[in-house]
Amino acid sequence: MVEILIALIPAVMWGSILLVSTKLGGEPYNQVVGTTIGALLFSIVVYFFTTPNFTTTALIVGFISGLFWSVGQMNQFKAVAFLGVSKTLPISTGLQLVGTSLFGVIAFGEWSSTTKLTIGIGALVLIVAGVIFTSYEKSEDGEAEGKSDLAKGFTILLLSTAGYVGYVVIIRWFSIDGWTAILPQAIGMVVGALLQSIHHKPFNKYTLRNGIPGLMWASGNLALLLSIPRVGTATSFSLSQTGIIISTLGGIFLLGERKTKKQLIFVILGSILIIVGGVMLGFTKK
Repeated sequence: MVEILIALIPAVMWGSILLVSTKLGGEPYNQVVGTTIGALLFSIVVYFFTTPNFTTTALIVGFISGLFWSVGQMNQFKAVAFLGVSKTLPISTGLQLVGTSLFGVIAFGEWSSTTKLTIGIGALVLIVAGVIFTSYEKSEDGEAEGKSDLAKGFTILLLSTAGYVGYVVIIRWFSIDGWTAILPQAIGMVVGALLQSIHHKPFNKYTLRNGIPGLMWASGNLALLLSIPRVGTATSFSLSQTGIIISTLGGIFLLGERKTKKQLIFVILGSILIIVGGVMLGFTKK
């Protein structure tokens, strides 16, 4: 029971980040710089309780991975302005699952058995369907404007997805373990955030506030590393995907994002399909 609770921490933490950041306020530049600084502080503390195997390759790859993450997170924050929290995270999660899965098949030869291939393809179909359902946009007034915002938000999330996929893939490509990557990744995250924000005066009270989401992200990452040896990669990965329910319902009921009855049904149904697809992908990791 304790192991499952630990495995659920990433879902709770990651599923709440956009909600918390939106409530704390600030522009995407404040949000991403504050988040990365919070993550760096957390990583420095973790460093003193672990024995990372730092090599030149590990330091460089971890740093570059962090740069990729900052691109992913910055653009996820930017997408909220066009899509709202209740759409941004489900669509972003779905795109990330598709991107990392396809890269895993092409670059690492995953889904080598017929069973895994069948489950994997079925999972991707569900995830794509979930993204389409979540993206549903039709209102009685301002329909053209809504479609324009959807197109802009979706385009931004494609760039975000490229960053997130790069963040994951490069670590795996060079076989860097999670404990070793934590600190150099966090340094890369901060540098990447600053490079993207340098012309936007990112330091103000909102930057300080957004250190909280950074601590949340880092604690979720730590919990994932702790849960994998306890409950396995498949279970840990699957449970971490359920956090989109928090962001979806939170965006609607806590942030007051307006939805028609039909939009609400489609967003919730799409989120469920993405979660089911994520769970199925978990089985391909066994």
